[in-house]
Amino acid sequence: MADVTRRMLDLLTLLQTKRRFTGAELVTRLGVSERTVRRDIDRLRTYGYPVEASPGPGGHYGLTAGRAIPPLMFDDDEVVAIMLALAANASADPGDPGSLGEAMTRAYGKLDQVLPARLAVRATTVRSSLEAEALRAPAVGIADAMAIASAIHDRRELTFDYRRGESTTHRRVEPHRQVHHLLRWYLVAWDTERGDWRVFRVDRMSAVHARTATFEPRALPAQTALDLVKAGVARTRRHAVVIVETSVDDVAATLPFEAMELEAIDEARTRVTFRCEDWHWLFLHLSHLDCAFTVEEPTEWAEEISRFAAAVTESPGHSGQGPGSKI
Repeated sequence: MADVTRRMLDLLTLLQTKRRFTGAELVTRLGVSERTVRRDIDRLRTYGYPVEASPGPGGHYGLTAGRAIPPLMFDDDEVVAIMLALAANASADPGDPGSLGEAMTRAYGKLDQVLPARLAVRATTVRSSLEAEALRAPAVGIADAMAIASAIHDRRELTFDYRRGESTTHRRVEPHRQVHHLLRWYLVAWDTERGDWRVFRVDRMSAVHARTATFEPRALPAQTALDLVKAGVARTRRHAVVIVETSVDDVAATLPFEAMELEAIDEARTRVTFRCEDWHWLFLHLSHLDCAFTVEEPTEWAEEISRFAAAVTESPGHSGQGPGSKI
């Protein structure tokens, strides 16, 4: 019986690759007779797996989409990877009802309850050895994400209310892509009323509805939708160039979620290009690096930061090395 179970799992693993296999290929890979392959295929069907068979000399077997999700088989590494991905990504979501974060937390709990002992130990061991920073990102509802995805797939116009500050506007768009960038979900779409491409924060959208009207996809004015998102985010920000006295790896590790360009000058110095709202934000980024730096551009920001550092150093009660020592 153990051999039968092992063979069934091997057969299921092959079919779940989404490839289609001829009977002869399965015979060779499994090391059994063609009759045994047919019998095992029948067993899988009784367990709820929708295995499709194409008859004839060129016939093949493959899994098709069924009405319900049958049991899935993952190897040990895949299970641990799924558990860690769910735990890490859920930590960046407030977990509001109906949100992606809440669904990830529920999925983690369900998997955790049914793991066999050997996998439960592995998952617990790896997770207990890690600390995931509880970064907070705006919650995105699964229903909205699916409505947008369906509209993109079906090429249907999308309407929604969009909140920006204190005002809310009604928009009608031709959706192109959803983009995940720096812990935010964005929609890149052609705004039919404004006649131009726009980038929308999904967490600011409400009353999302797909229309019956369809559209033909337009050519993006950039190589990727991500490029448009980055351009939109950076539109209100200024270009800043800083030389920092640390390595590229240190900068990337310290500021993992910042949109920046890194250029290694040597092993201990890096040229960093930021886009910031003002010098306060630039100084905040630099303070996390805890190293000496020189602001090359813009010069007025370099002057503002120098004045601020001097004021802090000369303030009553100041002791030790402060920001002024890093410039």
